[in-house]
Amino acid sequence: MQDKEFFTKLFQAAVEAADPERTIAAHLPPKPKGRTIVVGAGKGSAQMASAFEKVWDGPLEGVVVTRYGFGAPCKHIEIIEASHPVPDAAGLVASKRLLETVSGLTADDLVVALISGGGSALLPAPPEGMTLEDEIAVNKVLLASGAPISAMNAVRKHLSTIKGGRLAAAAHPARVFSLIVSDIPGDNPAFVASGPTVTDETTREDALRIVERYNLDLPQAALAHLRSEKADAPKPSDAVFTGHEHHLVASAAVSLEAAAKAARNLGVEAVILSDAIEGEAREVAHVHAALAKQVLAKNQPFTKPVVILSGGETTVTVRGKGKGGRNSEFLLSLAIDIDGADGISAFAADTDGIDGSEDNAGAFADSTTIARLLAKGHDALAYLNSNDAWTAFNAIDDLFVPGPTGTNVNDLRAILIR
Repeated sequence: MQDKEFFTKLFQAAVEAADPERTIAAHLPPKPKGRTIVVGAGKGSAQMASAFEKVWDGPLEGVVVTRYGFGAPCKHIEIIEASHPVPDAAGLVASKRLLETVSGLTADDLVVALISGGGSALLPAPPEGMTLEDEIAVNKVLLASGAPISAMNAVRKHLSTIKGGRLAAAAHPARVFSLIVSDIPGDNPAFVASGPTVTDETTREDALRIVERYNLDLPQAALAHLRSEKADAPKPSDAVFTGHEHHLVASAAVSLEAAAKAARNLGVEAVILSDAIEGEAREVAHVHAALAKQVLAKNQPFTKPVVILSGGETTVTVRGKGKGGRNSEFLLSLAIDIDGADGISAFAADTDGIDGSEDNAGAFADSTTIARLLAKGHDALAYLNSNDAWTAFNAIDDLFVPGPTGTNVNDLRAILIR
């Protein structure tokens, strides 16, 4: 079996383990006396909505928002598509629709929230004093900062009228039952999509410390709001959240185990390093490459053949104006490190099917990647320094383009040592 086919089978196994229809069916709430209202946000929310309609035995209505091109057919739930990773006016409309949908409910009603990664950008809802343009500027600064997703979402939830539990608070006195697909290292549900229905203990003071630590050049309106008590987010102990539940229906840990099982079924031992790796993508690649070369040369600490798996969400500090995402940048950095190390091949992809802003989920790399680029007159290090990994892998036809998968449990990285 060719390495690309091997990696693709691992990716498919990881995605199938997070299939919305299978996972949601195992986490259904009791039927309410009143209405069932479905809301949701994220790159997997439309597929979650479609799955929920299939398994829910009773009337329902609602609205969810997903990324452009990630929609799914639904009979009773309205699907709105908006921009990701940078918000747009369609997302602003979607936020208003979600808040309107949960308003005026009673204690007999049930709100089912379908939340997945990507919801932060898809739910722009700037507070008084801020505009959509301000929120777009905040998002762009955060995406280029290199800050981990938990830090970014701590800032976002204090600059919003829907995140940080505010959507659930707006549904009071109805009960809110959240089904969450986690793309967050550590699987803290309050950080998935900046927690529209799940609160946590982070404060606006925490957000201000993050702004200072990462030297974030936020709009003045955003800074003024963070310094105001109006930015305070609801707390888990607030009475409006009494009786609410949230359930993690899919995560990186489960998908990594599925990928490991698939590898073993194909005759290759698998080792999972971690499902919560964070850090600068190119630096994380150095560590992975060093480990792979150790195994190749000395059969330590693992015995060949073996595939080393990891998940989590790396970050990219944007220095150039190239195309790409964290997975392709990870792989280009790794390819430079394993150049000529015959017997090592690698794969990295976002399980939602899109890495960054292009149409690929990730890419493939091996010990010949750099030589093949050089043969075509391309400088791999120059591409890396300009954050242009997409162009590099496109030049040698090594992009991985599966299309939208309908779920999102973060990144899958796999390094095969034969």
